[in-house]
Amino acid sequence: MRVTILGLGEAGSAYASAFDEAGHAVTGFDPSPVATPPNVTRAASAAEAVSEAEVVLGLTTAAPSVAVASETAGHLRSEAIYIDMNAASPQKKREVQSALGSDAKFVDGAVIGSVIQFGARAHVLLSGPYSDLAATVLGTIGAQTESLQGQIGDASQRKLLRSVFMKGLGALITEAIQAGEEAGETEWVRAQIAGELALGEKALDRLLNGTAQHARRRSIELNDSLTLLASFPRQWPMTQAAQSVHLTLSRTEEASVAEQLASIPTSALGDAGDRLGFLDSAVKPMWKSAPISGRAFTVHTRPGDNLAIHQALPLTQPGDILVVAGGGDCERALIGELIAERAQLRGIAGMVIDGAIRDVDEIEALGFPVWARGVSPAGPYKTGPGRLRETISAAGAVCHHGDFIVADADGVFVVNPLEAEKVLADGRAVVADEEGRKAVMRQEASQQTQ
Repeated sequence: MRVTILGLGEAGSAYASAFDEAGHAVTGFDPSPVATPPNVTRAASAAEAVSEAEVVLGLTTAAPSVAVASETAGHLRSEAIYIDMNAASPQKKREVQSALGSDAKFVDGAVIGSVIQFGARAHVLLSGPYSDLAATVLGTIGAQTESLQGQIGDASQRKLLRSVFMKGLGALITEAIQAGEEAGETEWVRAQIAGELALGEKALDRLLNGTAQHARRRSIELNDSLTLLASFPRQWPMTQAAQSVHLTLSRTEEASVAEQLASIPTSALGDAGDRLGFLDSAVKPMWKSAPISGRAFTVHTRPGDNLAIHQALPLTQPGDILVVAGGGDCERALIGELIAERAQLRGIAGMVIDGAIRDVDEIEALGFPVWARGVSPAGPYKTGPGRLRETISAAGAVCHHGDFIVADADGVFVVNPLEAEKVLADGRAVVADEEGRKAVMRQEASQQTQ
């Protein structure tokens, strides 16, 4: 049997090796410079990879799955079966099916066991008219399969429902261990958790390490779960909290994302999307600093009062951007030189303030980036009230704690972290398009002057 694996990451490599060991001819494709498993023939494109395949497994991750399917459409053999095993929403699976075309033998696959623990033998849910055929194929490598028949999306829906529990459990264990570390009781807390788990320390470490290692991907999966749950008439605070824990854990992965976002003009980021997410244009850079990007630490304070800002500073992390909803009041400055220097010493990347500041020359001399609505010499009150790390409305834009902030000479833009990579790619495409058009204009102008 000729098998193609699209995506040679951790899961893709496991399945490629399993099919090879079972005596099948395996071709792989991955646009990233990841290692090719032994005995796997690497194709130069997805289209090339599927051209002779009898079985195709999609394991690229959800984000590029539709684009990859579109590339393969027209190159699949009529008898080939395409099993999309990416963790994705039911809607995403239907989009992949549509991209392949109505004649494709498409199956919605959902891996609900641990590939790290079980490899290609992990439990897989399958749905769609060809799910029995897919179960037979995966059975050749010892996979535990469950064919649901039903509709495309049924298997993925069950996986997302399971994620509400599994990812929530991983987040809860992570937070409990962190609490133990802070209190100096790590081993005692570990023992308490392990004692309640069927596999004890082994299960604890798998959940704890897996949550940290795959935080970014799992936060996206939980977002799909929340999208599914939103269709039901109740609130889902535990799942939202679990997603927040995963997003926090993914901060180290996203340092480079912030740096890359800062390299794209806010105008291009806006043009690449729906042009929403900008703060009021009255919020401007207080001096000509370089563009910045980082995670929002949100502060909500009453106009003219900065007690909440003082409370926020010790809680921030290096690279954060303090975003202050100050009601747009410019009668009293919410920060000055002293707070700016404290923030700078903590590694805060900058501040965005829907209100006024003072000591502008001194803050510029520090080299600390600040965007604000105005300047006032009058000092603030320090009596409160205020709120930290909540969703705020700042200068007409909604900002969640943990959103990406991008600020440059033109203004301030808010980016949902779950969409950051797409916003980044789309922004780059806008910049490239504009550069191309400028080159054409200059060439035309040059020809006209000759």
